[in-house]
Amino acid sequence: MAGTLSKVINFLGNMGWRYIVFRSRYELMRRSGLLKKKFPVAPLFRQYGTLEQWKQQPAQFFFADRESLTIQRDPKPELKETVDNIKNGIFLLFNSVQVNLGKDYDWVTNPDSGHRYDINKHWTEIADYSKEAGDIKFVWEKSRFSYLYDIIRYDYHYKDDQAEFVFNEIRSWIKNNPINCGPNYRCSQEMSLRVLNWVFALYYYRNSPHLTDEVFNEMQHVIYWHMHHVYDNIDFSRIAVRNNHAITETLTLYLAGIFFPTMPGADVWKKKGKAWFEKEIAYQVYEDGTYLQFSMNYHRVVVQLLTWGIALSEKNGERFGDVVYDRAQKSMEFLRTCMVEENGWLPNYGANDGALFFKLSNSHFRDYRPQLEALASVLGMDIAVGSLEDTAWYNIAKTTITWRPGDGTHTFATGGYYIVREPDTLTFIKCGSYRDRPSQADNLHLDIWYKGENILPDAGSYKYNTDEQTMRYFSGTGSHNTVMLDDKDQMLKGGRFIWYYWTQGKFERLEARENSYRFEGAVNVFSYIREGITHKRTIVKQKGAPKWEIKDEVTGAPDEMKMIQLWHLPLGLKNKVSVTAGNEKGEALTPQKRDGWYSSLYGQKEKTEELYFISADKIIDTHITVETEK
Repeated sequence: MAGTLSKVINFLGNMGWRYIVFRSRYELMRRSGLLKKKFPVAPLFRQYGTLEQWKQQPAQFFFADRESLTIQRDPKPELKETVDNIKNGIFLLFNSVQVNLGKDYDWVTNPDSGHRYDINKHWTEIADYSKEAGDIKFVWEKSRFSYLYDIIRYDYHYKDDQAEFVFNEIRSWIKNNPINCGPNYRCSQEMSLRVLNWVFALYYYRNSPHLTDEVFNEMQHVIYWHMHHVYDNIDFSRIAVRNNHAITETLTLYLAGIFFPTMPGADVWKKKGKAWFEKEIAYQVYEDGTYLQFSMNYHRVVVQLLTWGIALSEKNGERFGDVVYDRAQKSMEFLRTCMVEENGWLPNYGANDGALFFKLSNSHFRDYRPQLEALASVLGMDIAVGSLEDTAWYNIAKTTITWRPGDGTHTFATGGYYIVREPDTLTFIKCGSYRDRPSQADNLHLDIWYKGENILPDAGSYKYNTDEQTMRYFSGTGSHNTVMLDDKDQMLKGGRFIWYYWTQGKFERLEARENSYRFEGAVNVFSYIREGITHKRTIVKQKGAPKWEIKDEVTGAPDEMKMIQLWHLPLGLKNKVSVTAGNEKGEALTPQKRDGWYSSLYGQKEKTEELYFISADKIIDTHITVETEK
């Protein structure tokens, strides 16, 4: 087993010296108080331009104002119910967890734990997580202001002016969150999203009598200090984090430079933000359109940011480099290929914090069609999913250039995804090397869909901040349809978002044959237990029928360890699926059952059933059949 020195060496090799040096220096600055000095508390109010000057500046948004919109009105009752709840203090956090925050919510009390953060503490003195405070994301969620899209859409579809309520919400937040203090200044990405969502409201209510000089002055003062903070802390996201946070923050710097040109430093935000955004897209989105966070939801986050970035740059007479357009199109094509036609859902694969930054329709959170259609339209394409509201809000003209994935095999080797599409089934296989930080130990996971139902799903991620056992289950191998050695994960778990001994692919190939599709792949796994352990998986999908044959073989493992093959069956679908297995001699293996968990949405989990087979010789042949309608 791996010792401390071995883990340190492995961590250095995974993360690189640039990361190590930066994190060490950053932590020293934080503990010494030097970092705190860069972010002043209660800076003097300064006006960076009047409301009238802002209205007259030439920057172009998706639309000029509320009055210029020509979206077809569709006053749905569920939208009215959502807004009625919001106005009564009832919010749907992470698109899943309904909580009653009350009408006079203080913006800093965690509704999950009840902990109230000290609003006078500098943000550098506040931890992301503690047992007492709980998951800080529950505090950040309302302060992100994504709920404004529900209110604005209600305002438009019902012709019911909500400007006073919206600006009162923003002013309440400003009053209760002193600059650079409290939990809501802890994350630069959250601050960036808040600015983008406030900008959307500013343009929509541009001509409203409730957008007064006083309201605008309060907002522009706080927006400036948000962007000052993001700019001065950008290296943390670009070096220490380097994921969707960095893409969000660099894009917001660029857009803030466009929409608030009179603010000090706006020209620098715009220039550097654009250059940084291009570099982050080129680095984070792989050449085949897959994404370095190995997460469907985080990839959709990037899709929405690309939609904003490309559309708004072009509306303002600019253009990103070709790599942004290339990776945007390939991202859209990859996610569209992973999407089932019946409902727009994708495998519940990878970390999922419930993020949907700009929700501009009533579609379910797991439905990716609105966001993919919007990005496709920005790129001059139509992905054949219908005409959806998101695209209309972005004021993007639909085109006649249609793209949709064909049936058959699809290989995305850089990210390590192999997909078989048929009219009734989708077979999704993860197999590859991790060259960037993985969030889950999930290599050779198999995901199966039949007629829009996820027959063999990924269990999801539930929460990032909860007890150790639960976190290990959802991020570990045990929540995936693959194999373990005894109760060991494929990689060695470190801190909250750290894995040691990343799994590496040895070979992968997917091909179509006369009557079947055949996948073969092998990965180096469990290297912290012993070097040279390999898991090989062969999958044969019968053409035109919901039948799969899987052969798993583990070599190089200690003799005393047993191979555990795992299958996760949703309780409502388990009677539709037949799973049988045998050993190398053809002898039937007895299926074992235990309770498991499934989390389709962040913060929610439900019991499910795990079926598993045990093999001492570490070879298992499995047959999976879905009951078809008679």
